Amino acid sequence: MEAPAEGLDYSAQRDMLANADLTARLQLAQAADTRPEILYFLAGDEAVEVRQAVAANPATPMQADEILMEDADDNVRGDLALKIARLLPDMPDDEQEKVRELTFDMLRSLASDQLPRVRALLAEELKSSHHVPHAIIRQLALDAAVIVSAPVLEYSPLLSDADLMEVIAAGCAQEALSAIANRSKVSEDVSDAVVATFDVPAVATLLANKRASIREATLDRIADNAADVQSWHEPLVMRPELSIRAARQVAGFVASSLLQKLAERNDLDQETTRFLTKRVKKRIAKSGGKVQEEVREQVMVLGQRMLLDDEAMEQALLSGQNDFVIEALALRAEMPADMIRKIIATSSAKSITALAWKAGLSMRTAIQIQSRTGHIPPKMLLNARHGTDYPQSEAEMIKQIGKFL
Repeated sequence: MEAPAEGLDYSAQRDMLANADLTARLQLAQAADTRPEILYFLAGDEAVEVRQAVAANPATPMQADEILMEDADDNVRGDLALKIARLLPDMPDDEQEKVRELTFDMLRSLASDQLPRVRALLAEELKSSHHVPHAIIRQLALDAAVIVSAPVLEYSPLLSDADLMEVIAAGCAQEALSAIANRSKVSEDVSDAVVATFDVPAVATLLANKRASIREATLDRIADNAADVQSWHEPLVMRPELSIRAARQVAGFVASSLLQKLAERNDLDQETTRFLTKRVKKRIAKSGGKVQEEVREQVMVLGQRMLLDDEAMEQALLSGQNDFVIEALALRAEMPADMIRKIIATSSAKSITALAWKAGLSMRTAIQIQSRTGHIPPKMLLNARHGTDYPQSEAEMIKQIGKFL
């Protein structure tokens, strides 16, 4: 349905505004062809809904946007932040310098907004942008609120190794450190800086990140300290750069199932492979021929205690405990673990999201499973609808799951 304001000239819009009720003012604030003068006037409207609509309207003049930046309502400022960030890629290169600088000034102000929620909305929108000034991205990356810094630290192409190492040196929060460790490309220097913190979830995330470059000496250092850190065991076993020395050391403390995976690697010399195979046989003999199932037992216990929730899943995802995630999904979705692995292996955002839904998890957790377990690139992720809702219908998700049953 077209808004009533469409097709009306300035005089008609002004007359409409003179005696307008809330519904009419809101329609004017939302319409794409409302005159700039009217939108400027509505930027000072008493109703929050109207000011929020003006903030979100791409037709709103910059002078009105500047007023709205100081609005007392964080929803107004949040919608303004989203709009300005989304306009950046479409701003012509030959746009007047003054206009561009005013736009960047507004972004700088919004990046310093008093409420973390507003800054977080801006960070989420700018996290993959190539068009924003580096200083604004750096400011967001150094933000004390992790909901602001984490998206930028994980995805921004504008952050250099020096920027990332500065954030680490400043003593960032655990979730922010894990975000750095999960970037699509992590250099050896940045990996060294992450490992130097010995933050358990961050190092686990780094080990699980196949796109992270880790020096052999750094992996040796992790192996030296990994015996009592279970979340490091599986991703450490799977690292391609693992040295012979580290492989032998890890064999002394990982679970039997991981020891078997280590022995099955085809990039180790024959002597080490024989050594590991003997270890496997000794473990099997010692346990009466049964491979240990610590992870499955842990998941069962948490499930019985009603603790196998989104928080437990998020902790496992951040620390790279893929076996835990698989077993937890199997238990919650009432599906075989092998079928869960098959769905994850498709790297299909729709299928993995449907799996998370069947397991009764939040859409936020579904995104993390897509990214961290399914290794789906940021641009291919299936994101939430309205911030928290699943984007697919129930029928669509049942259909996705049905492909594997």
